[in-house]
Amino acid sequence: MSSSRSMTTRTLESTNSGISLHRLHLLNSFLNSGFPRLSYLMAENACVKRLQKEYRALCKEPVSHVTARPSPNDILEWHYVLEGSEGTPFAGGYYHGKIKFPPEYPFKPPGISMVTPNGRFMTQKKICLSMSDFHPESWNPMWSVSSILTGLLSFMMDNSPTTGSVTTTVDEKQRLAKSSLAFNYKNATFRKMFPEYVEKYEQQQLAENPVPEQVSPMPTQKEQSRPLLEKIGKEGLNKVEAPRDMKHHRRQSFPTWMVVLLVSVFGMVMALPLLQL
Repeated sequence: MSSSRSMTTRTLESTNSGISLHRLHLLNSFLNSGFPRLSYLMAENACVKRLQKEYRALCKEPVSHVTARPSPNDILEWHYVLEGSEGTPFAGGYYHGKIKFPPEYPFKPPGISMVTPNGRFMTQKKICLSMSDFHPESWNPMWSVSSILTGLLSFMMDNSPTTGSVTTTVDEKQRLAKSSLAFNYKNATFRKMFPEYVEKYEQQQLAENPVPEQVSPMPTQKEQSRPLLEKIGKEGLNKVEAPRDMKHHRRQSFPTWMVVLLVSVFGMVMALPLLQL
């Protein structure tokens, strides 16, 4: 590359004798500085295309007990969740971690770390694996995200010591597995990246702590006796008012012919003295 650039510079100097040496120097500096940047952009573009392709493949054929997705803001940063296998101290655990890919991927390996306390690896520390950036000499460009996650899950279930690993008891691993989902639930990035696990945690909480049904309070003795008193009061009032209504009804029903007869008799009695005269 350097010899071709020197040849380009000599050609420009010989064929454009009218161009000043200062301009030739600027052109030479541009050629020397621009090519590395161009190579970097081309490598980054190839990396993005490769990761997009692998994500589509991962969606079609997901890895068992593993969920992984790229960050919405940076495709070079992936987040994953490992589900503990049955028959191991990690059973029932959900372990959140990150994979950071270099722009030169797949020609350079990624960095791998764990976020959830697990009893196997340190948190927020890079894990030493043959397919991580701890061993670039053993990296194979043919490896993919799926193979990385499969190897990580298998290595987690093992007890082999490595850089970034810790030694804990079985009881401690089981305790961390039981509390792993609650720990992840507090992480805003985890809630945003993995809503299905958030829903799973909320369902577990609802099953363990069901909301009690609202029971109407028992009425007190005073409240129980109030309707009875009101009923008795209404019945007594009706009995008291009934005779008044009957008297009023009787007064209204006094016959008219009786009134006319009494007036006639009274008039005849008064007229008798006049008839004797």
